[in-house]
Amino acid sequence: MSEDTKQSDQDLADEWAAALEEQVDDDSGQDDWAAALEEQADAESSADQPSPAPLNKLDDEGKPRTDVDLDMVLDIPVTISMEIGRTRISIRNLLQLSQGSVVELDRLAGEPMDVLVNDTLIAHGEVVVVNDKFGIRLTDVISAAERIKKLR
Repeated sequence: MSEDTKQSDQDLADEWAAALEEQVDDDSGQDDWAAALEEQADAESSADQPSPAPLNKLDDEGKPRTDVDLDMVLDIPVTISMEIGRTRISIRNLLQLSQGSVVELDRLAGEPMDVLVNDTLIAHGEVVVVNDKFGIRLTDVISAAERIKKLR
């Protein structure tokens, strides 16, 4: 390396060091910001606001505990769907489907359907017809403990 290159590298390093020292000096404003955020957090934690109850507390039998406050989630909408079965086909076969085509599913006739809430299995059931509308009669409900385990 030439002497000029070494000198320019040293000058550049000195400039960076000076800039970093200035930045450290300017961090006193950030200390004020951190102190203000800490003060706000202390004020909020000491306020007389009830803390929300945890939703995942279960008793020894896997049933939800009675001291859990679920009022805040009772009005949240969810999507419930029933799945008869699934299959995988190629795009070629998909494009050949027409009216009257039959698609074979992975379930046997009479086998229970899956009941899904937001794409999470919660139960199995059988199809029923009530007043000319389809419905599902639940035959097996997944326990709350097992559903919570699947969420984690």
